[in-house]
Order: sequence, then C-alpha cells, then structure tokens
Amino acid sequence: MNTTTFIKKQGKVIIAGAGPGDPDLITVKAAQWLQRAEVVITDRLVSPVLLKRYVSKNTLICRVGKQGGCGASVSQSRINDLIVFYAKQGKLVVRLKGGDATLFSNILDELQILVSLGIEYEIVPGITAASGAAAYSGIPLTARGYAQSVRYLTCHRLRDWTESIWGELARTEDTLVFYMSSENLEQIVDNLISAGIEKDKGLAIIEQASTPFQHVVNCSIEDFEKRRAYESIISPAIIVIGRVAVLNSHFSWMPDNCERKNYFEQLEDKKENYARA
Repeated sequence: MNTTTFIKKQGKVIIAGAGPGDPDLITVKAAQWLQRAEVVITDRLVSPVLLKRYVSKNTLICRVGKQGGCGASVSQSRINDLIVFYAKQGKLVVRLKGGDATLFSNILDELQILVSLGIEYEIVPGITAASGAAAYSGIPLTARGYAQSVRYLTCHRLRDWTESIWGELARTEDTLVFYMSSENLEQIVDNLISAGIEKDKGLAIIEQASTPFQHVVNCSIEDFEKRRAYESIISPAIIVIGRVAVLNSHFSWMPDNCERKNYFEQLEDKKENYARA
C-alpha cells in the first residue's frame, strides 16, 4: 500500500516599510504584499488608515509596537518568536515597520533569526521619517548655499557620545537629523553650544510628520536656548539642526496643526488582535 507524506511548506516573511505616517506614502510593492498577507506584525507608528485600506478583514494583525521607556512594549525576542511561529505554519507574514525597514530599526535581529532557520524573506524599502518630515515641512535637507550633506543620527544614549564627537557635529555644515532623540533635545542643544556651534543655525522640531497632526516648531539655536519653551514633544518627532531649517518659514505648504493630539493613538482598536509580551 502506497503512502504519501505531506510536508507543510514553510511560509515567507516580507519585511516592509510603511512610510512616516501618511498612508499614501506606502510603496506599491508593500501595499500589494499587505493585500496578500495572512499575518501582519506591525509596529506602533503605522497609520491605522493604511491597515484598514490594504489589509484583508480575514488577516491576523499583531501589534508589537515598541515605545522608549514604556514597560508595556513588546520585546524583540517576542517579536522574533511571532515571526517564526507564523512563518513555520506556512503563512505569508508581513513584518510592517514605520518609515523605512532598514533605518534605525531592529531589522538585524529579525534577519539573523530568519537566516538561521532558513526562512525565506524579502525586504521592501519605505520612505524614512527624515524624508517625510523634510518634504512635508518644506525643508530641503540639502540645498545649494545651505548644506551639501546630511547626517542621520540617533542620540537616545548620550553617555556614548564623546566631546570630540560633539565638537565635530558643532563645526560641520552638514544638516543634522536626529531620530528618537526628542527626550534628550535640551541636552543635545547644550552639548552643541558647549562645543561651539554657531547660535544662528536653525533648529526645527517636526512632530508626527506627514500626518494630519503634523506640528513644526522652528527657531534658532540661540532662541531655543533662551526660551526652553518646548516642555513636551509628541512622538514621533524628527529634529533638524542646520542652516536649512530656516527654509521651513519660506516653503512650508502643509497647514500646521496646533491641537497637539496623538495621531497614532487611533491604533487602539479592541476588535484587532494584539501580541502580548
């Protein structure tokens, strides 16, 4: 008697960037994968409109957003476990990240576990927060006569930065773009001033870039030092420091929202499925 052994095919993981907030900024390729997905494992900073628009009602959505200083955040090891669990069930899994999947994300941890287990994957790029913030606030990150280069930085661990690093950043004419650094903004400005930055250089704080609640604060380094008027900054926020920051007052095209509401809190929907750490 002939017997047939059925071996369940292992699934596939798509690691995709959702863009900075505006659901229209997702790439066509990422949207097509979302439409086909059986499981979506999504970060906190992904537009709820995007998920409703592209994800099937039958698709399992696991929210695994991480937020600095939040004890309720889902650990990276738990995220890895979820990705592997559903991929091994033969599912098409989309791991959806805010902005671009390869910039200031924990993609390395996820790639390492996928490669170690031989799970098939693809990476789909997205519009990173700096690009979205620059375009939607009218600040070209490089511009003739202002800056020829741009640096993307994150500064949530100030103790790792030496005096020589601050000195070099204070002297450069490059545009400095800080991710995930709003809680340390005052210390960043103080360190740059101590290192000799020219105080007429501009500083722009762009909250929730490209969303309906985008809010921009624009001033000089000197004015920021004098006023210290920015007690709370709504996350996510991009900090732009350099001569290009003043261009916001000339080329801003998106109305500034002063309601100071959190766009991404709309993700709280009890009908959705949540991953628990």
